[in-house]
Amino acid sequence: MHAKFPWHRRKVRYSQVASKLNDENVSDVCSNDKDNQEVTTERRKSSICCTDGENLNTVTTTQFVKDNTNDFNEPILTEESKILSVDQINQIFANLPPRLTASSWTLVYCTRHHGFSLRNLYRTSHLLDCSMLAVMCDSYNQVFGVFCSDPLRISRGFYGSGETFLFCFSPNLKVFKWTSNNSYFIKGNLESLVFGGGSGHFGLWLDEDLCHGGSNTCETFNNDILSKTQDFILKDLELWAFP
Repeated sequence: MHAKFPWHRRKVRYSQVASKLNDENVSDVCSNDKDNQEVTTERRKSSICCTDGENLNTVTTTQFVKDNTNDFNEPILTEESKILSVDQINQIFANLPPRLTASSWTLVYCTRHHGFSLRNLYRTSHLLDCSMLAVMCDSYNQVFGVFCSDPLRISRGFYGSGETFLFCFSPNLKVFKWTSNNSYFIKGNLESLVFGGGSGHFGLWLDEDLCHGGSNTCETFNNDILSKTQDFILKDLELWAFP
């Protein structure tokens, strides 16, 4: 059953993409990108980073909720999610930054209504100045996605902050936080959208048609492969904003 809330409470071309993005000299781009310099001190302070120990950046729902019980807030969706169940929404909600616990979830883009187009996604998101959650379901019915500290847009280099994280359900939620090894959080152009990077591997990437994508372990998040395979075919995508 998918989530419903009342209104008032509301292969794939990985190698080609990797080669092209790597040719851009990621390190130089990031250091010169003004967008990357606009990350606020407050967001950096609120970021959760782990630098030592095995898999310390991976947070299970049980571990997180144990120390962050919230008896007063619950997620408020403006409309029904066709990808996430109520339980999955609650699990993600428990891992959002505390500053967003009172924010509503506003659906700003979904492939069912807007079609499979990265350009359309940018059109609906680039004017918004808020954090976002991209939720995906692939042809294996695997659910995964990314929480973005900043809105999705076209950029010259990587941008965002350490609040950004990857996640997947297998079957319970697994969250992959920032490792602090690099700052390759989000990068968008007309041909692809990338989250996480390092040494030629991207945590998650999508092509211009939002049809094909890929996932690999990356230095930014030290994540598992989010889908059942490194390359996947996207079946559905929802982009939620937290205004």
